[in-house]
Amino acid sequence: MPLRKAVYWSIFWVILSLAFNAGVYYFEGPQKALEFLTGYIIEKSLSVDNLFVFLIVFTIFGVELKDQRRVLNYGIVGVIILRGVLIILGSTLVEQFHWILYIFGAMLVYAGYRVVFGDDAKIEPEKNVAVRLFRKVMPVDNNYHGHAFFIRQAGKLVATPLFVCLLVVETTDVVFAIDSIPAIFAITTDPFIVLTSNLMAVLGLRSMYFVLAEVHASFVYVKYGVGVVLAYVGVKMLIMDLYKIDTAVSLGIILTILTISVVLSYLKNRNPSR
Repeated sequence: MPLRKAVYWSIFWVILSLAFNAGVYYFEGPQKALEFLTGYIIEKSLSVDNLFVFLIVFTIFGVELKDQRRVLNYGIVGVIILRGVLIILGSTLVEQFHWILYIFGAMLVYAGYRVVFGDDAKIEPEKNVAVRLFRKVMPVDNNYHGHAFFIRQAGKLVATPLFVCLLVVETTDVVFAIDSIPAIFAITTDPFIVLTSNLMAVLGLRSMYFVLAEVHASFVYVKYGVGVVLAYVGVKMLIMDLYKIDTAVSLGIILTILTISVVLSYLKNRNPSR
């Protein structure tokens, strides 16, 4: 997708999400609308980190740009289904076991620490559990065959590396979902708000990916901002029964953190020697 087209589509999805937020405000009231907006911004910012990983996966597999779009199309459908299932399970657990929110909080603090201070995780497809299991039940050809996920060789169905790439993308998102979905529970436990804020954040991922593919080198500090947001949300969850931070205050803090990371990235890009 050309950069200009990707930017336009990214703007369209953001506008659509804000229009949906206006509908939430009209039908559910200002508090629910504020919860949706805060949850949407959290999930959107975490999705950026997710997309950086997708970029690495495509680079490792040597997937051409025209085929990356096909993988993303199927991948995002899978992301929506997987996150929907995880959100339903998470909502049920939170409703039945309030104490699990403390576990979620601790997970988020650790995830934030890992993002800010940890080394970038190496993606090794051959060690991916799902890929290893898949190779046991179906042969995989070593060569790409256009945009096909499967081909027939000697009458037998064989997977292509493009499908293995899709499998890695899907399983990688499950790992990210374990960090991102608990984050929204710090803002609200309303299943409707949790589900819709996640889905609206995910819907624009494909176009946003092609924007980031062009400009990712210019936002070197955004990942640190995302890590601080994760840690903040985790702390908020851990102290929720001692001190409740207002949703509007949380929204302001999260926006401030992300804005600072973007501004610092811009300044770094203008002065590479610093």
